[in-house]
Parts: sequence; C-alpha cells; structure tokens
Amino acid sequence: MAADMLTLFGEAQIPLLAALLLGGCATKALRVVRTKAVSAGLGPTALFPLRLRAPVAVFMCVVEFCLGVGLLATSSHFGKGTPAGLIRLSTGLLFLVATFALIELRSVRPDAGCGCFGDFSQAPVTSRTITRSALLAVAALATMKLGPITLPRWPDQGVALLLAVVAELVVLGFISPEIRDFLVQIGYSAPCELRVVNPEQSLAALHRTAQWRRHSDLLTSHEPTDVWRELCWRYFSFPSTHAGKDAELVFAVRLEQRRPVVLSALVDTASGAVVPWPPATSRSARARWRGTLRVRQAHGADPVPHSEAAGLPMVQRSDGF
Repeated sequence: MAADMLTLFGEAQIPLLAALLLGGCATKALRVVRTKAVSAGLGPTALFPLRLRAPVAVFMCVVEFCLGVGLLATSSHFGKGTPAGLIRLSTGLLFLVATFALIELRSVRPDAGCGCFGDFSQAPVTSRTITRSALLAVAALATMKLGPITLPRWPDQGVALLLAVVAELVVLGFISPEIRDFLVQIGYSAPCELRVVNPEQSLAALHRTAQWRRHSDLLTSHEPTDVWRELCWRYFSFPSTHAGKDAELVFAVRLEQRRPVVLSALVDTASGAVVPWPPATSRSARARWRGTLRVRQAHGADPVPHSEAAGLPMVQRSDGF
C-alpha cells in the first residue's frame, strides 16, 4: 500500500510540472506582448550580454513549452519508455540549471526578479525561490523510471493522494514569492511615486503612442541620449534639430501600467528653451524635414548632451494610444 501511494504521488508530479512549465511560458509570452520587449524582466537573461538576451529568452520559453507538452504527451501509454524518460530527464536538468542560474543571479543582480512567471516574478531572488527550483528538479528526476499515469484503485488511495498533492501545493505556495505579491496586488495599489516600472517597459509604451508616431520623424536617432525619472514621470531625451541647430526631443511618460499619458516638447540644446514645432504639416514638408535630418546624420552630427529640461513645460499631450 505504501509503495502504491509513493508511485501515485510520483505520477502526480508529472501534470504538476507540466502545468508549471506551460504557465511560466504563457506568462512570459503575455509580458512580451504587453511590453513589446522580448528580454524585459526575464530574470536570468540579465546574466547574458545585451545582444544575446532576446534569443536566450525566446529559447527558454520554447524549451518550457516543448517540455510541458512532452510531459503531458508521454504521461499515458503513448510515448512511454525511452521518450518519457528523456523528457523527464530534460525537465529535471532544466530546473537544475535554473537553480544554479538563480544562485548566480542573486549574487550578480540582487535586485532582479527570477522572471519565472513574467510580471508575477518581479521580487528579488531569495533562498525560497532557489529552494523551489531545486525541489522541482528533484521531483522531475524522481519521475524518470515511473510508468504511465494510473488512477487510484481504491477511494482511500484517492483521498490520500489528494491530501498529499494539496500539501505539496501549500508548500510550493509558501516558498513562492509570486503568491504573496499577487495577494498584495489584489488589495493594494502603490502610489505612482513608488511604482516600479522598468525603463524598457516605459520606452515600449512610448513607441505605441500617437505622440511617438507624430514626432519620430524629427529624430536623428531612435536611441535616447538620456533617461531619467521624476516622481510619476519617466523622461526620454532624443537627439533632433531645429532651424539648423542641435535640439532635443523630450518625451515624458507617466508611470502607469496601461495607456500612459505622454507629453512631448522640442528643446533647444544651447539655451534649454522650448521651441515651436517645425511646420511639417504636409507630406512634402515632412519629407524635406526627414531629408535634412538624414543629411546631418550622414555628416556625423554630434550627439545631444544632457539637457536640464526636467521641469520644462510640455507643449503637446497624448492620453495613451
């Protein structure tokens, strides 16, 4: 009886691991869709060079999806034997590698979250996060020699198995910071002055607004020369020109999760004064303006230095998209 219960409990780990893998992949994908940034906030990708973060993030999400589907596909008589053992071994190795990656991430970037479940995993990595990953690795490796999933033969076995699985879920919930953060978010909304929003997320939100579409043609570069935050606003300064002089196109993005308010202004670099927008209302005028900017960029115009435009009045406004 005890051996049968251990076998049933081991078999119960297979759908649980599959649900965690598929759930982690889904939440990461939702974050990418919302932020338009593949590598934003995906935890251990911060250990890689900037140019490799997006490919590594995509690779990890694909691996999680394939292993989750593979665990479910090999849980019955279909695919039993060697395929099932390889899938479960790969799952255990994935969680084992993730454990060591989280240990390294905590020492290198103690402020970064694990990124295990997208937006729900923004809390810094702690010993509980590492313990959860190690326990999941052990659970996956322990299922390697198990056969297809079978149902309990007796009602008392089913009740005992249910209680054991519930106890396991309680333990996982206790060591998972995502549960605590989710419960806090239900009953509390932080003031915008204290809200944590990544610069990449604000920049992605800016790129989706009408203000960006209206003024992006005035930029000599789409890479900001300066980024700073003041209370509820994050400012992005981009190089531009005005009447043959260097200028800065400054966007202010309010730190909101959805449809942020965006303000913009064109600032003279030398004087710091707000200048009027160029009269580029017609298509031909805008084409001439873009041609002038391309000529200045081809001749190696100097980048715009930092501007003391933190408190400047914004002359155009856009409420979201």
